[in-house]
Amino acid sequence: MQTRGLPGLLLVLPALLLLATLTIYPVGYGFWLSLHAKHSLFPQQAFVGLDNYIYLWHDPEFWESLRIGLIYSVSTIFLQLVLGVAAALLLHQSFFGRNIVRGLVLFPYMIPTVVAVILWKWMLNNQFGLINFGLVSLGISSEPINWFGRSYIMASLILVSVWQFFPFVLLAVLARLQTIPTELYDAARVDGAGPVARFVFVTLPQLASVLFITILLRSIWMFTKFDTVWLMTQGGGAERYIRTMPVYAYLRTFNYYEAGMGAAVAIVMFLMLVAAAATYFFLFRGEDQL
Repeated sequence: MQTRGLPGLLLVLPALLLLATLTIYPVGYGFWLSLHAKHSLFPQQAFVGLDNYIYLWHDPEFWESLRIGLIYSVSTIFLQLVLGVAAALLLHQSFFGRNIVRGLVLFPYMIPTVVAVILWKWMLNNQFGLINFGLVSLGISSEPINWFGRSYIMASLILVSVWQFFPFVLLAVLARLQTIPTELYDAARVDGAGPVARFVFVTLPQLASVLFITILLRSIWMFTKFDTVWLMTQGGGAERYIRTMPVYAYLRTFNYYEAGMGAAVAIVMFLMLVAAAATYFFLFRGEDQL
């Protein structure tokens, strides 16, 4: 009996080794590094225990980066869900050129992040950007808006992130919509349910499992998003107003050369995400969502 499971174990072993190499070891090394005071460029290090975490607890920059990160992630997730679900419902309908529109709407998600940011930086440019030209031409704004200044940099970052990543939600929801039995809608019509009632009592319950996973994945990805935030801040003059926790961890490691402190920030992010995911599963652990 013991040897019967050996072939299966051998088949799974490469995947387990890969998981340990790419996940368990980096997390373990990061935690070990967070307990040390270490320069990012030199091998010397000193064990400091929980001093890095105590410092972060009293660090205003850390709490500000957490606040900004929550604003950014919650706003983008909510807007991605609203826009993605609405677009999926629209593209689920039959109309001329639907397949072409479905292909075009995936364009933002397929292009590299650096290309998306450069594109939007040109469109939002306060001197010759297309967005300001349209706002001024339509009389919505009397003068060009500095989209990369203190007042609008967060809105610009959210706009770019929502535009680029809402197709992920669209794909997930659209795939589920195509598998919902039409008999459920027919029965709802017979009972006198209108479009809103059919959406609330038929469509949403059927989308629950997909939305459960989608919200979880988008929460993890947006809270740890680095490249979009970092590229948007370069040369804008308002970097500290969108300095999220991943950016703060990077700055601690490569600008302040405090590898131990940067690792501590990363470990705090990891523990926060684990706690949030566990709470999320606990609160929404219904059978229809699992």
